[in-house]
Amino acid sequence: MKKNMGNIDRVIRVLIALVVIALYFANVISGTVALVLLVLSAVFILTSVISFCPLYTIFGINTCKKND
Repeated sequence: MKKNMGNIDRVIRVLIALVVIALYFANVISGTVALVLLVLSAVFILTSVISFCPLYTIFGINTCKKND
């Protein structure tokens, strides 16, 4: 699997996931919306760890720096 996510992209995804998790535990979000956002947060964290986003491949996006 070729990496297609840069460091800034990965950090932003993790920060968004952490905010959603904090909102959930602070009871700011709940119900179905909370579950959907928690699943999305898990996907953000997973894709950040492996530096690969399948949607980026489909749309031809690559945020990695080029090694010339």
